[in-house]
Amino acid sequence: MTALRQTTEAFDPVPGAAAPHLPQQPDLVQLLTPEGERVERPDYSVDLSAEELRDLYRDLVLVRRWDVEATALQRQGELGIWASLLGQEAAQVGAGRAMQPGDTAFPTYREHGVAWTRGVDPLHVISLFRGVDNGGWDPVATGFNLYTVVIGAQCLHATGYAMGVQRDGAEHAVLAFLGDGATSQGEVNEALIWAASFSAPVVFFCQNNQYAISVPLERQSRVPLYQRAAGFGFPGVRVDGNDVLAVLAVTRAALAAAREGQGPTFIEAFTYRMGAHTTSDDPTRYRLASELEEWKLRDPVARLKAHLSRAGLADAAFFSAVEAEADELAARIRTGTTEMPDPPGTAMFDAVYAEITPPLAQQREEFLAYQASFEEGER
Repeated sequence: MTALRQTTEAFDPVPGAAAPHLPQQPDLVQLLTPEGERVERPDYSVDLSAEELRDLYRDLVLVRRWDVEATALQRQGELGIWASLLGQEAAQVGAGRAMQPGDTAFPTYREHGVAWTRGVDPLHVISLFRGVDNGGWDPVATGFNLYTVVIGAQCLHATGYAMGVQRDGAEHAVLAFLGDGATSQGEVNEALIWAASFSAPVVFFCQNNQYAISVPLERQSRVPLYQRAAGFGFPGVRVDGNDVLAVLAVTRAALAAAREGQGPTFIEAFTYRMGAHTTSDDPTRYRLASELEEWKLRDPVARLKAHLSRAGLADAAFFSAVEAEADELAARIRTGTTEMPDPPGTAMFDAVYAEITPPLAQQREEFLAYQASFEEGER
């Protein structure tokens, strides 16, 4: 009774009251400190060449530049909205690079870094946020499903797809992305139950960026999120989400276990959203500037750059070349976005069903007649 009372008192449900503090956090799986020093872990290790480490740094820089450019384009009226990944680059690039060609990812609406690792053209993602299509890439060819705006729904999609992979006898795995807020959704918990019950080859990758829009983590869960996996009967692990090497190692191990028939794993990537939830959000209304400054010291891009410099694996010429490539990418994104043609109005009828139905055909004709009425009025 005493323990229960203490737990209850530690959580303040009163609206408007100060947010309670989480209990002391357990150790994260970390292979690279914020200062760029390597940490050896016998349970998780990753052996990368100097070239592979430099490639990871390039990924981080280019993905961040894409994100920054897209945010600027939205502010200038070229995109309807944008969901920034600023601060979460290591979590996404590390997870994406852990996948094998036959694996499939099911993203939310923020996994631009994963899209990058799967070979998706940034302009194919931006076209969705510009409102000219529903996403311009091929999910089958890339192994990267279309974005899902309905919170948590992609976890059910991923679990069902993984069960199909399992029944096909294929040695592939599925990677489902979600945020900390999505863990409160029924769809996510249903997906965890089904994945556990059928030992589906799926890994749930939760990017805990500390806020479900404006709701802090301590108001969502009384325990660290990765510990919830035990209640469903499969492993959970918390990794430093700002450490691209640790994320790569942990996700690679979880995907390998899934392919080998060991069932699902829940990964909590402990990270921070340094920008707004979307460009419609104002994070200054619910978090302190000092908190952001503290997390900037754990910046995933600066961390890997420090390691490359410390270890003598990259020189000034390399870093300058990556920055120049980032400038070129930003210019291509800007030009490609502003020159993106608007689709015809009738395009919204084209992909509703495999074959157009009579009611849909009637709606299409009514739409065409409506458009034609404006043309007649101009004569």
